[in-house]
Amino acid sequence: MQDRQLLLFGVPIVSLMMLLPEANYAFQSVAAFLVSWAISLLYTLIIWLGTRTIWQWLCRRYPQVGQTAVRLWWLATACIVYSSLATVAITVSLTMILPPALFGALSTERLLVQVLVNLVPTSVVMLVYESQHFFQQWEQNVRRAEQLTQAGVQSQLEALQNQLDPHFLFNSLNTLSALIEPGNAAAQEFVEQLADVYRYVLLSREKVTVPLAEELAFVDTYVALQKVRFRDNLRVEQHIPAEALEQHVAPLSVQLLVENALKHNVVSRENPLELRLTADPATGYLTVENALRPRLAGLAPGTGTGLRNVQHRYELLHAPQPVEISTANRWFRVRLPLLVPR
Repeated sequence: MQDRQLLLFGVPIVSLMMLLPEANYAFQSVAAFLVSWAISLLYTLIIWLGTRTIWQWLCRRYPQVGQTAVRLWWLATACIVYSSLATVAITVSLTMILPPALFGALSTERLLVQVLVNLVPTSVVMLVYESQHFFQQWEQNVRRAEQLTQAGVQSQLEALQNQLDPHFLFNSLNTLSALIEPGNAAAQEFVEQLADVYRYVLLSREKVTVPLAEELAFVDTYVALQKVRFRDNLRVEQHIPAEALEQHVAPLSVQLLVENALKHNVVSRENPLELRLTADPATGYLTVENALRPRLAGLAPGTGTGLRNVQHRYELLHAPQPVEISTANRWFRVRLPLLVPR
């Protein structure tokens, strides 16, 4: 239930309940009922709002589950003191404003009784807000536990899947390299580079971020493999200052952008594909851009899933700046924020 609804329904209901001890007077006429209810509303509203304010402040001061006991002790103490002082102030003020025939005379005994009676709405307010807070925390903990369980199951499935494929392929490539004829240097180099690619994939899975220098070395190996297929039809330029190489990026994020460029653009003798990798430590960005020559046939249009995954990964890494994607002058450009080493 929202706080506004609690105030809207809770204050009138509690104020009516507070009339029960004075039922003989409050319900003897309509006028007596309206006057008694108005006074009860005043007490209830002031005590409710004050108790709620105290509770909200204490929740901000002691938000952790382990601090619940401390928060409850402070809440009980502060609310009893506030309720007592508020009751005395309201009672004295009404005695001075209203005629004795309507409100009665002021006495120590009456003040004490009124203070004790008004502890009832104080307890109600504390119980309502603490119960609501407890169930919200319980719901959040249940949801968090379900997410963690689901993530754990997914990680186990991925681990089981990856346990065979990358390791098996990596070991097979090493075996294939040993079987190639010694004189076939090109094939030997290709297999070794392919093995290096899978070695990096295996190692980077355990890392949250990697140095830009490592990621670019991996990209160089990946591009070398692609050049065996595309030869001079694939042209890659890098302009990376030395100071930027010490910054970090998400593993495989730069390689994915290069792979996307190859996947979704024409690469031919007539239309060679140009890629540029640049970094600017002043702006904190690494830029990967390629000439935009979309394929008109063959592969289906890209869904953008890879780019969304890259954006999401950098969000999870709390990157200082967002990933930027743009198209201008027939160049497709993605800017990745450089990360502080972890």
